[in-house]
Amino acid sequence: MRIRSFIIAYALVLAILLFADRRPGSTQQDRYSHVVDLTDPQSATAPHATESGTHIIAPDALIPGTWAAGQIPAERLVAPLVVMDLNAARDGSPQISLDDIAAWESHHGMIPQGAVIAIRRARAREPLSTNDLSTNALSIDDLSTTPFPIAGDAARFLMDARYTIGFAVETPVNLTSDRTLARQLALHGSYVVEGTARFTSLPATGSLIIVAPARNKKPGDTAVRILAMVR
Repeated sequence: MRIRSFIIAYALVLAILLFADRRPGSTQQDRYSHVVDLTDPQSATAPHATESGTHIIAPDALIPGTWAAGQIPAERLVAPLVVMDLNAARDGSPQISLDDIAAWESHHGMIPQGAVIAIRRARAREPLSTNDLSTNALSIDDLSTTPFPIAGDAARFLMDARYTIGFAVETPVNLTSDRTLARQLALHGSYVVEGTARFTSLPATGSLIIVAPARNKKPGDTAVRILAMVR
């Protein structure tokens, strides 16, 4: 009788677990409503008119001998996507600071481990429609002088404390002005995707980013396709 009672109780528990796993609510949380292509199909800064303006700066472009774009492990190319707004008109700062990260987390919760951080630049010159590319509000001169939009200590905090694996920005960036940050990016195996578009259509959290660089081992930046799966 004890064995029979144990078998019946075990079967009931198993049935309850299977029923809970099949509830509609548990599957809905993992569904994505649509996909946004964040690739800029053509950029004024690209060498050729038909070339994509979206590139990945791989660790190898910062420290030779580290990962080239085609060598970045596949599991580091699919990650949670976090979007932060850079509102330069508020405090005059062209970079996100540690205080900005703390304020973001107090509002949205802790940044997920192993995420890619996208920086959405404030629009100060003219409003953009949802079909406009993200760099349309900036002149070519602005694009050529835009600094990396995250302060060095803030970027290091994200990589050390939140294990951030990459950053996505809307404009071309020059990392040679901060060699310490460039070295930290390479040593952490982190990458930077520059020249992205359509960040205005993304929520702050809940999306999944897919970065697809060409599979080559050449150093330097590489054209890339970047997609966001939005809940």
